[in-house]
Parts: sequence; structure tokens; C-alpha cells
Amino acid sequence: MQVSPSLRRLWLMVSAATVMIALVVYLGVVPVVKGHHVSLRAMEERLLSDSLLPDKISAAAVSGGMSRGGSFSRPASPAPSAPRSLPPSGDGSYGYRSAPGPVIMPYPTYAPAPVYVGTGGGGGGLFIVIVVLGFILLPIVFNYLQGGTRRFDGPATVGSQSELLNDIVTITRLQVALLAGARDLQRDLDTIAVNADLNTSAGLTAQLRETVLALLRHPDYWTHVGAESQTVAGREKASEYFERLSIQERSKFRVETLVNIGGEVQRRAMPGGPSGEVASHIVVTLLLGTADDRPLFSTVNSAADLKAVLQRLGSISPAYLLVYELLWTPQDPSDSLSADELIANYPDLVTL
Repeated sequence: MQVSPSLRRLWLMVSAATVMIALVVYLGVVPVVKGHHVSLRAMEERLLSDSLLPDKISAAAVSGGMSRGGSFSRPASPAPSAPRSLPPSGDGSYGYRSAPGPVIMPYPTYAPAPVYVGTGGGGGGLFIVIVVLGFILLPIVFNYLQGGTRRFDGPATVGSQSELLNDIVTITRLQVALLAGARDLQRDLDTIAVNADLNTSAGLTAQLRETVLALLRHPDYWTHVGAESQTVAGREKASEYFERLSIQERSKFRVETLVNIGGEVQRRAMPGGPSGEVASHIVVTLLLGTADDRPLFSTVNSAADLKAVLQRLGSISPAYLLVYELLWTPQDPSDSLSADELIANYPDLVTL
């Protein structure tokens, strides 16, 4: 088959255009989009940080206690189960034996349509090669560009193994303000924080339940509440979000007079001696990272809502509790948190 010069030139022009488009996409669009993703993520992190950290936190004048354990690292995948036993074969042996001769694969019942390439020149073959490469490369490029959004699938079924092993994590912050008359709550939190087993999931869950019970025993002292529960796609991003929340709350303390991280307990003296102000409130903060694929609650606006949320947190199983941090202020019995300090450092709390 003789290809006319005009048709050959057309093939060469189409081939050259296709190659140019592929090069532009690969060398120009992909790096720009990749950088765009990075800039968007940086902007998101900056906005998130700005929204979490207030512009100005008043100078704290109270002591604080802190206890923390757990990790956002992915749990070890369960070992694959042993293969099921195969029924005995005809000769009494189990399973399959390797064939003594070559294995003959069945030939497909269909045949691809033949491709005819003109012999008058290489333009047609080059065009077909470019088209084939385009069909191969385009899905790869689209998968690369969409990798960030397709990395995390939708929420898994509640209680399923997929929910425990995927990268979707829920970060929860619950803050409860109580009247300072609940002084025995401070002693209970001291005991819970010092004696907690923070190196095991069971010990971490036990500490959470004891904290919840201590709060549930003082409903008459509840005055304010602040609560949020947010799902984060990605354990690394969840860890960063959790750390920002932790730093935000811990920065409200002048000094952490009691700290227990991973079982290492440290105590510090209250600077300046006992506070001369009249005690007004106690604030207890619970920070949790769980394997739930959905928020643990929506809103908390009443004492009944707070009770229900506390019961929900107290029922979390050890398999789902990844990280737990307990914060409370004031920790030192001689210290106090005034009403003005409560308003200045915890402006988002809702009055019960």
C-alpha cells in the first residue's frame, strides 16, 4: 500500500503534536500541580494553625497537670491465616503436586484484530506507537494527580477491621469547667495520673474511664463545657493536629507541676508560693485520638449532652484508643483559677 506524501505529512504532524503535548503535560503540568498541592497543604496547615491558636493568650497564673500515653503509629497487621487443608487427591496425598511436564496454558478463544501498517514510511507506525503510549501514560498521570484524594477511602463499617487499620483517625477535645469546690476531684486526678499504666492500651483505656467516672461523680459542680470531635484523613496529619491542640492547652499553664509521659513522672514546685486569689474554677481537658472513622459526637450544649459524651468516651475499647492526654488546672492544691482567668484562657466554653 503506497501512502501519499500529503497523508504521510499529516501523520508526522499529528505525531509531533502528540509528542509535544505529552512533554508539556509531563514537564510542565505535573510539577506545577504537584507544587500546587504542596502550597495548598501549606496554606491549609497555616490556616488551621491560625484558627487553633489564638492571637493573644493572657499570661497564665495557675499550675497544671498533664498525663499522656499512646501513639498514632499504624498497628501491626494481623498475620495471614494459614491456608485451608485441601481434600485428598486420588492417590491419597493432600494438595497439589507439581506436574512432571510443562504446563500448557489454554490459548485464548479470541484474537486481537490485526493492525496494518503501511510500508511506504514510518509515519503510520510512529503514530500508532504514540497513541498506544498515550493510552498507557494518561491513566498513570491521572492516578498520580488524584493520588492525594484517593489515598484514603471513605469511612469503613463501624467496628470492622478496616476501621481499625485504615488511616482515618478522629481527634476529640472535651473541656469541662467545674466550681473550685470540687477539690477532691483534683486529688483524684493526681492519683489517676500518677498511677496510670500509660504503656499499654488497656492501661490507657483504664485511665480514661477513671477520669470519666471522676467527672461524672461531680455533676453539681459543672459550669462550662467545650467539645469538638473531628475526623482526620491521615495519621501523620492527625498527629500534627493533636500536637497543636496539646500545645494550645498546655501553653495556658504557667508551670506544669505534675507531668506523666509514658510512665515517667515529674513534679515541679509552684513558683511564687501559694496564690493569694480566691479559687473559682477547675478546668479538666481530655484529648483523644481514636481509630473511629466518624466523629464521636456533634455538639454539646447542656449538662445532659455532657453526660452522654462522657459515657461515650468511657465506653471506648482499648483497640480504638490510640492516644489519650489528660490536662487539668490548677493542679497544685494551693493554687487557684479565677473567673477572669477562666474567661481569658477559655473563651469558647459554653455555660451549662
